[in-house]
Amino acid sequence: MAEKWRIPLTRVRLGRFLFLLISILLLFVLRPFLEGYIGINLLLDIFFSFILFSGIYAVSQRKYQFIIACVIALPLLVLSWSRHLTESPSLILVKNTFMILFFAYTVVIILSHIFREKEVTADLIMGAVCVYFFIGLMWALVFAVLESFQPGSFAIGEGLTADIVNFTYYSFVTQTTLGYGDITPMTAPARSLSLLEAVIGQLYLAVLIARLVGIHIAQAFQKQS
Repeated sequence: MAEKWRIPLTRVRLGRFLFLLISILLLFVLRPFLEGYIGINLLLDIFFSFILFSGIYAVSQRKYQFIIACVIALPLLVLSWSRHLTESPSLILVKNTFMILFFAYTVVIILSHIFREKEVTADLIMGAVCVYFFIGLMWALVFAVLESFQPGSFAIGEGLTADIVNFTYYSFVTQTTLGYGDITPMTAPARSLSLLEAVIGQLYLAVLIARLVGIHIAQAFQKQS
């Protein structure tokens, strides 16, 4: 009787990318409404910490991937929270650099997983969405680092400041090729990087859709045969 009602635990498995996608969506959905209640820097560090842990879980299919993710993420976590004790421009620069490395590494691992898969699943689609968000966040940090090295690389609109929040906004506006114009690249490196992000954003969607459609067609033929 006990065997009859036993539930196989191997079937109760959450997708690799569910928590990561939830963490990213919380950053974009909740942060604007919580700014008045919690300091913006503290709020960003809380959300980025959730993203870090979720990102480590998402890329931990193999042991060496987990180790590399931890090697990048743990110093980043320390740097993120230590800046509340001492505010240093060099500390922020090092933290942003580690964050770029973490996002780049996670994007590569997830993309390699997506292009190896032979079946379109909800988890695979969530992974693809996470990559799109990570690309935008990575470029936001690249722009912030560029502005730190070359102040005045971007013309910031009235009422805005050159911080990571506004660079995140600018990054996704560029990635989706909306181009509102309230933040404008002024130097050659800034223009080149902005153009590169816009091209990568469009190519990613085109290549990804082609890949997912190709997998779906292959699945349909396999079911018919």
